[in-house]
Amino acid sequence: MRILQVVYAPRLSGAEILAKGLAIQHREGGHEVCIASMQPQMADFDHSRSELAAADVLCDFPDSPQGRVGRLMHLWRSVRQFRPDVIIAHATLAALYVRLLPVAVPVIYVMHSGSNDFANPKLRWAERMLSHRAKAVVGVSPQNTLDYLREVGPHPLVTVIPNGVDLPRFQSADPASAMASCGASQQIVQLGRYVVDKGQLETIQAFDIVLQQEPDARLVLYGVIEDPAYHDMATNLVHRLNLESRITLCGPASNVAAILHASQVFAMPSLREAHSIGFLEALASGIPVVASRIAAFEFASDFPGVSLVDTKDPSTYARALLRALRLPRAYRALDGYTLHDTAENYLKIAQTIYKPRGIAAKSSISGLESNESSM
Repeated sequence: MRILQVVYAPRLSGAEILAKGLAIQHREGGHEVCIASMQPQMADFDHSRSELAAADVLCDFPDSPQGRVGRLMHLWRSVRQFRPDVIIAHATLAALYVRLLPVAVPVIYVMHSGSNDFANPKLRWAERMLSHRAKAVVGVSPQNTLDYLREVGPHPLVTVIPNGVDLPRFQSADPASAMASCGASQQIVQLGRYVVDKGQLETIQAFDIVLQQEPDARLVLYGVIEDPAYHDMATNLVHRLNLESRITLCGPASNVAAILHASQVFAMPSLREAHSIGFLEALASGIPVVASRIAAFEFASDFPGVSLVDTKDPSTYARALLRALRLPRAYRALDGYTLHDTAENYLKIAQTIYKPRGIAAKSSISGLESNESSM
């Protein structure tokens, strides 16, 4: 099968990282795969681009920023040149543009947002107009599909496919040494874009309290500076608290597995998420996790070494971080949340909606919920 993945802009963000993972998995399975985008690649995607090249996945990204017409023309050329059997369009804008093209290729629309995109009247109207052009609508969380059915209306194939993690990359190669090293590192790490929803300010405030009992602790923040004003607020807060020697604010990182293995606690105080790949990566690594008590994280609430708390309360958040600093790493069964599981589920849908020579494929999507009555 020839599979075209479409993203808005290649960058270190959830939709694009999932697209990369699916592309590599499907290519290893013998399928021809290409990733196309509507905007040029960002610098933080360089390492991912190298991984795609090593896996023999084609990439078709524009060289310069594109306006609306330019985006459509680039996608049109990508489709004409690659001749896909199926298009998987990640996130709302990419899915809208793909369905404006005069092509009959079946489209799978994947919703990644942690908020309700269709609360926006313009997006809601556009989706209602183009809903029929998606042969399948996939949410990475149940909330995605609920929002879609409520705001847009019924669709013949709506389902949930959770994001997955590449387990071999993140699980410790030597669990015994990882357990023995507990306490050797007092580093707390947070990874995520610098935006209000990711809560870096809350982590800095809680860490100031942590230092009162653990003066040797360190905090390292990694992420794309998506909101420069918010990044400045984080930097200024560090200066105001005189914590420059204990807190480091970094840009994006591609060596996430190594960072998690070198740290003692993973912090994720997000206000909202759909189904965070970063959270899954931390779970896979075994690192103690302190995260916000939101619906997207509830599936991990009973996992060993995972604490879901009110991260808006600095004292509560700090106490959870202190407890986590004293915990060992833990094995967590992530059945159903592996990248292989996720890729297989997308492939089942692709095989179901693909119509070779005009004849409907007879593949089954057993195990997937496929209509609104099951949501």
